[in-house]
Amino acid sequence: MARNKYPEQTIERILNVSAKLFWEKGYENTSIQDILDELKDLSKGAIYHHFKSKEAIFDAIASKEGENNIKFFNEIKNNNKLNGVEKLRKFIMSSALSETTKKIVKASPNLLDNPKFLAIQLKRMNDIIAPDFIFPIIKEGIEDGSINTDKPYELAEAITILLNIWLNPLIFGANSSAISKKCELINEFLEKYNILLFDENSIQKFSQF
Repeated sequence: MARNKYPEQTIERILNVSAKLFWEKGYENTSIQDILDELKDLSKGAIYHHFKSKEAIFDAIASKEGENNIKFFNEIKNNNKLNGVEKLRKFIMSSALSETTKKIVKASPNLLDNPKFLAIQLKRMNDIIAPDFIFPIIKEGIEDGSINTDKPYELAEAITILLNIWLNPLIFGANSSAISKKCELINEFLEKYNILLFDENSIQKFSQF
């Protein structure tokens, strides 16, 4: 009855309880039954009325957590005190090392073993990260002279793919030495465009991710 009369509240309860379990136990070690046991008063049918699978619940939680970062990311994009390359560095570091990202990475399964999650990641990169954040910052960098390229959108896509796929510990693992070398190689690749994404301090932070 609760889910029929107050569906928004029911959805919020499912997401809050599921998030708590995912952050504590990880996605793989949390079952629908675990969620039901924690909720106590909902049936499996009530959960599946709102979410067709455990994957859908996790996706909704990750999307909700991601939305919490949008305001902060927009503040970086609109900060008139930073030039394009400075904004790019701050955006990358803030996005990759935020508490939200750390929680999601810790809870998530390996993306190569879960192609649906990988597809969600790719779609987010294509629909949001590259066009709404990286591309506008690169365009601004071209205008203020801090970034040098005649292919801004393609560069935005390349940076997005390198950081979210090649540097992603959920795909290629979290070996600290390998991550450090990848950061150094990304710097070498982007040097042509006057972009230095990682200093020694940020490389160390990434390698400890």
